[in-house]
Amino acid sequence: MKLTEIFEQNKLSLSFEVFPPKSNTSFESVKHATEEIAKLRPSFMSVTYGAGGGTSRYTLDIAKNIKEQYSVPTLAHLTCISSTRETVKEKISQMIECGIENVMALRGDLTPELQASSRDTWTYKHAVDLIHDIKESGAEFCIGGACYPEIHPESANQRDDIRYLKEKVDAGCSFLTTQMFFDNNLLYNFLYKIREADITVPVIPGIMPITNANQVERAIKLSGSFMPQRFKSLVDKFGHSPEAMKQAGIAYATDQIIDLFANGIKNVHVYSMNKPDVAAKIQDNLSEILKPEGFI
Repeated sequence: MKLTEIFEQNKLSLSFEVFPPKSNTSFESVKHATEEIAKLRPSFMSVTYGAGGGTSRYTLDIAKNIKEQYSVPTLAHLTCISSTRETVKEKISQMIECGIENVMALRGDLTPELQASSRDTWTYKHAVDLIHDIKESGAEFCIGGACYPEIHPESANQRDDIRYLKEKVDAGCSFLTTQMFFDNNLLYNFLYKIREADITVPVIPGIMPITNANQVERAIKLSGSFMPQRFKSLVDKFGHSPEAMKQAGIAYATDQIIDLFANGIKNVHVYSMNKPDVAAKIQDNLSEILKPEGFI
C-alpha cells in the first residue's frame, strides 16, 4: 500500500520507525524487535538506512519481512550522499524486487570522510537530485522527503530552507516527514509558513520519545532541536533514574501526540528506534483516542 492512500483516509494514524542491524551478528535480535513493533499493527513502519549506506542491504531485508509477514506497509529509506547513480539504480531495482512501494529519499548524514572531501566529487549533493533520479527511473514509488520545523542545520535561514523544500516537492515528493521536535508550536508555525509557500503535500510530524538522559545531547547534535524549559525540567528531575526517565519521556511524547491530534494533525510518526516496549506504551496511552478511528 502506498502511504498516500493512508493519508487520504483522513483518519488518525500512528506509525513507527526502526533501524536495521549494523552487522549480520545482530540481525536476528533486530529482526525480532522490529517484528514486535509490527505486531502492534501500526499504520506503517519506516526502516532507516545507515550512514554512508553501510546497512542498506539490511534495510530492505527488514522492510520486506515486516511487509510480508505482518502485512504492515513499509517505508524504506534511501540515502544518496555516498552513492553513484549506478548504485542508486541498483537499489531502486532491489526495492522493486522486494515489493517496496514507498521510499524516503534523503541526502544522508555526512560521514567524517565525506566532510573531509570536496563536494565537487559528490555525485549527489542534495536529496532533490535523488528524487529526480527516482522519478526518471520510471519506478512508481510513493516518495517521501524530510523537512525541518526548526531549519536544516546547514541552511542559512528558514526562507532558503523552505525554498529548497519546495524544490523537493516539485521534483516528486508526495509527503514530508519532520525531524524530531519537542515544542509543538514550532511545528504549527512551520506548517503555516510552508502552506504560504504553496507546499500542500501531507506533513507527518516526527516525535522522538527521550527515554534516557543521554539521548538529549545526541538529539540536539543531530537536529539542533530546541528544548523547552518544561522538557529540561523533566530531564533535570528524572534523568538520574533510568526507569523514571523512561516513564517521563514516554509521557512527554504522548502529550505531544495528543496535542497534535487535538489540533487537527491526523498522522504522527514515532521514532521508536527498535524499542517495542516504548512503542507499545505510547500506543496504549492513546488507545481510546485511536479506537474511534478503527485503528485499534
